[in-house]
Amino acid sequence: MRLINKIKSLIFLLFFYHSILSQNYAFEDQSFLNKKHDLKWGLKKLNEGTILYENGRKEFDDFKRTYVGLNKYYPVSRRDYRKSGFKVLKEALWPLTDASRINAKNANLNYMLGFIWFTIDPLKQETINAFETAYSLDPNINPDLTYWLGWTYHLNSHWDDGIKYYNLYLTFLKQREKANVFAIDDVKKKIIECSLGKSYSSKPENVHVTNLGPKINSPFPEYKPSISTDEETIFFTGRRPESIGGKRAENDNGFYEDIYTAVKSDGKWGVAKPLNKSINTEFHDATAGLSFDGSKLFIYRARGDDGGDLYESNLFGLDWGNPNKLNKNINTKYNESSVSLSTDGKHLFFVRSKETGFGGEDIYFSELDSKGEWGPAKNIGPEINTKYSEEGVYLHPDGVTLYYSGKGYNSMGGYDIFKSTYENGKWQSPVNLGYPINGPDDDAFFVVSGSANCAYFASEKPGGYGESDIYKIIFLAHKQDSIANLNKDDTSDTKMESKSSKLTILKGIISDEKTNEPIESNIELIDNEKNTVVTTFKSNSNTGKYLVALPSGKNYGVAVKHEGYLFHSENFIIPETKEFQEFTLDIRLKKLDVGNSIVLKNIFFDFGKAVLSPESTSELDRLISLLKENPKLKIELSSHTDNIGAPEYNFNLSVNRSKSVMAYLVNKGLSEKRLVANGYGETKSIASNESETGRQMNRRIEFKILEN
Repeated sequence: MRLINKIKSLIFLLFFYHSILSQNYAFEDQSFLNKKHDLKWGLKKLNEGTILYENGRKEFDDFKRTYVGLNKYYPVSRRDYRKSGFKVLKEALWPLTDASRINAKNANLNYMLGFIWFTIDPLKQETINAFETAYSLDPNINPDLTYWLGWTYHLNSHWDDGIKYYNLYLTFLKQREKANVFAIDDVKKKIIECSLGKSYSSKPENVHVTNLGPKINSPFPEYKPSISTDEETIFFTGRRPESIGGKRAENDNGFYEDIYTAVKSDGKWGVAKPLNKSINTEFHDATAGLSFDGSKLFIYRARGDDGGDLYESNLFGLDWGNPNKLNKNINTKYNESSVSLSTDGKHLFFVRSKETGFGGEDIYFSELDSKGEWGPAKNIGPEINTKYSEEGVYLHPDGVTLYYSGKGYNSMGGYDIFKSTYENGKWQSPVNLGYPINGPDDDAFFVVSGSANCAYFASEKPGGYGESDIYKIIFLAHKQDSIANLNKDDTSDTKMESKSSKLTILKGIISDEKTNEPIESNIELIDNEKNTVVTTFKSNSNTGKYLVALPSGKNYGVAVKHEGYLFHSENFIIPETKEFQEFTLDIRLKKLDVGNSIVLKNIFFDFGKAVLSPESTSELDRLISLLKENPKLKIELSSHTDNIGAPEYNFNLSVNRSKSVMAYLVNKGLSEKRLVANGYGETKSIASNESETGRQMNRRIEFKILEN
């Protein structure tokens, strides 16, 4: 009997202490206070913090109503909630924290602290602790408590708990006399996101995601990475105290944006440094995109309350020129942000917020007209754009693969990264890149290396250096390339077998043959089959470096020209099935001196014939231009063969081919007196005839300067 009584007493005490611990104490109730003289100070801090909280919350709620009214849907990304009221809310944190030291068992106080911590960082333990405490003390302290608790669990990848509390809030919304259809849609979408997140995370992609480390990231936000196609240079946006002017933005109290850059040395990123003052100003200056060769930097600039606009800066040697604002077909009264330029420089994809679009922000594109100006912008269409926001557009150098971040389709929360390919005249249904690339918070501004074996993006993942960091993804080709075998803290660039794209990258340095001094040359990329110039660009005036991307499936000619020098040509026939490859080709230009000669690598004949093929036109026209620009030049045209076949046959074939080239030039108006045509058959080989590669080198047309 005594034992039963002791058990009853113990049960009573447990219930008693549980009720005491879970009781929601008002500040006016002093019975629980050990130090009653602290009550006055605690009430003062509570009042001070509550006023700041209510002011910030009012700004926030006003913004939300305006946002929903304009966009016809609730914000679905936490970042949207930091556009108004954040500064005041953050100021309320410390007095309310002080008040909680006096009374930690007040439901409303914990609710306010939870909301403030949520806007600062929902991944911090303080956020979930405050909301959980508020719910345990009084689940009805605020009607939307279950919404914020559900979203906190959602952002921390606690999918089932997120669904549980979202459903509680959904029940509340449906029971209201006047249901808010936008709020209901928002919660339903978030429940779907949790379900998708649970599914994606249960079947992770075979990738390795790593933080780029403290040389790139800091305790402050970094985002919007742009990377050169050869993965040697990175640009990104940072909001750091050392920004130009050191000022903070009004809306969120964060430092104004500046653009930073870093380069690789021995395969590792160097310390990031801000760009010069021609790029960075005391206001918002952010990366918007980078051309495939790294010579054009697109910049987003925002001034005051005006919508942000897009600018372009060109690299001159080692310095970036003053940014030029893109024309009115690109920039409008609306906000324009990220940019991606096609490899041929003729198509510009960008993001714009516009009332007549499909959603908050849509992806648009513009084509370069005959005058070299950007034409009217067109919405890319409903295959990509949704009623939600799209951001961070990136067209891969292959010209048919589009990456972007979006809140629609099968997102697992906030912005997710999607991929679409252009087939049969339209963009295909986007595919979510999956977990762990995408998570429950914003994952955006995805850019891919030319090889497509790795990519870079910005994310707010647990364990980062700051609010938003830049990460690298390595795509693993096989399951045996286990993520578990990688050091997850490794920020080096490990070379791995990869999934690759059908793309060839040609890069190198152009210099003077004798002095080795770098030369800023004009470079043309030609589609030999169509006899059209695909794109033109220049090598760097300070370093002589150049880079060109060649999608598979074409016969390309590359021509390098500089005044006072012989032009240099290369030919690349890349089969449709050819996967990624990278060539380094340093080109040494020869001056227009007597005795110098070059091989014309884009002149073609059918096998065993002397009739010029149509693909030869562009190369011959370059030779004509050179001769017209230098009227004193007299040249020898010489044709050469390999050793396949009888020597006499090869000699006659070479003579006839030289005569065909000469006839083309004369027919175009050049004097026959300036031309000498000779054939040498197989007598002047420049490589061994024992291999096909050598024989191919021996089959050539040359010209040599005889007089100048």
